Amino acid sequence: MSITFNAFEIFEMAEQIERNGIKFYTKAAKSISGQDVHQMLLNLADMERKHEEIFAGMKRQISPKERELMTFDPENEMALYLQAMANGHVFNLKKDLSQQLTGKETVKDILEMAIEAEKDSIVFYLGLVHFVPAETGKDKVEDIIREEQGHLALLSSKLTALE
Repeated sequence: MSITFNAFEIFEMAEQIERNGIKFYTKAAKSISGQDVHQMLLNLADMERKHEEIFAGMKRQISPKERELMTFDPENEMALYLQAMANGHVFNLKKDLSQQLTGKETVKDILEMAIEAEKDSIVFYLGLVHFVPAETGKDKVEDIIREEQGHLALLSSKLTALE
């Protein structure tokens, strides 16, 4: 069985990743008392919110005809990549990390969870960038990848400082 995605569906997946990030960082911030980590998590939630808005804007730019068009992929590599993600084999797009937070996590636990989530989003967006034409906002996706890489670096440096 083959699964294909159009640009509209891919942007919906990207928006969901960002919504999950917003919920996770917001909930995690509430459970952290250290002001610097608390504020960092709130800032990350704000950045994810901006990313969601960017993807929503990109999705709105897609014409009804483009919503039906599938990306040319003669070797079926990108379709298989996205199918693996959609099926939860790379990571589960529907997994809401905020639901895993019990309030008993340490700062280290939260940072490790956030690092894994950022890695997952980078993997998804690196695949996504191949589907986005330049005129639809490929540069915006590349900017988001760089920002997510910055989030990963920030979280990793905070985690290293704890050790």
